[in-house]
Amino acid sequence: MNNFTIVFQNVFMMLLYLLCGYCLVKVRKGEASHAKSFSSFLIYVCGPCMIISAFQTMQYSVELTAAIVKFFFASLLAQALFMLAVYVLLHRNYEDARYRILTIGAVFGNVGFFGLPLVTALFPENPEVACYSSVYVMSMNLLVFTIGVYMITKKKEYISIKSALLNPTSIAMYLSLPMYFLGIRLPENFGDSVALLGKMTTPICMLVLGMRLAASDLRKVFCRPFAYVVCVLKLVAFPVFSYLCVRMVPFFDSTFCGCMLALSGAPSAAVILSMAEIHECEQELSANVVLLTTIFSVITAPLLLLIV
Repeated sequence: MNNFTIVFQNVFMMLLYLLCGYCLVKVRKGEASHAKSFSSFLIYVCGPCMIISAFQTMQYSVELTAAIVKFFFASLLAQALFMLAVYVLLHRNYEDARYRILTIGAVFGNVGFFGLPLVTALFPENPEVACYSSVYVMSMNLLVFTIGVYMITKKKEYISIKSALLNPTSIAMYLSLPMYFLGIRLPENFGDSVALLGKMTTPICMLVLGMRLAASDLRKVFCRPFAYVVCVLKLVAFPVFSYLCVRMVPFFDSTFCGCMLALSGAPSAAVILSMAEIHECEQELSANVVLLTTIFSVITAPLLLLIV
């Protein structure tokens, strides 16, 4: 029950951040259009700082490095297999963009901004879980800018290997790994500033979602049945599938398996909405999916973590 309480408290605090953004727009002390600027700050500053800070807390060891590499490939494989399973079931309906949004919405999650504070709270004695979250984000980005873009556009020319390998998350990893391997530590004051910016990711992410929710028609957000199908797949089916994939491998410890469950159960990633807006494909459904999975995660995330 302790796991349930820890996760519930953390997710509930995230929803309070979301409520702050919602109220600011509703009382006209903020504009929904400001969310774009917050999102840019989140993606290009806070997110990379979060990854750098995570690796700065770790001392190099062969065992830890092996575990991080295994987590990267395990998360990549779990996401790819689940998308393949959904594709096999639904590919005949892919002319309807809703089914393509369902496929990526059921897999791509907010594993950094939302998942990281969950796993660090759940496993406070295991600092490597922050690195697990970072490499999960990297594995997801490889799929987002290849399969994800294709799912939204159905055009191969939009697939970008360059974007998959050169994005803020990947660049932060390229900076973090040499420092981790060589034992290089940032100067104390500078390191503290990077860590502080990294800790801002969750509040800002939830603030942005709250501002977007305030600008939405709540009747449309909660009254679109198709979005609830995505919620079930993303918040229940995919995390259980991912957990079983690693739980059946005997050399993965309980921390490894628990992180896979927690991170896979994170709500749908805001990047889905961003891509849908860029390519003008089911923007309303994408927004509904991101918002609904975030709201319902306050129930599903604590219940899932009872398994750990």
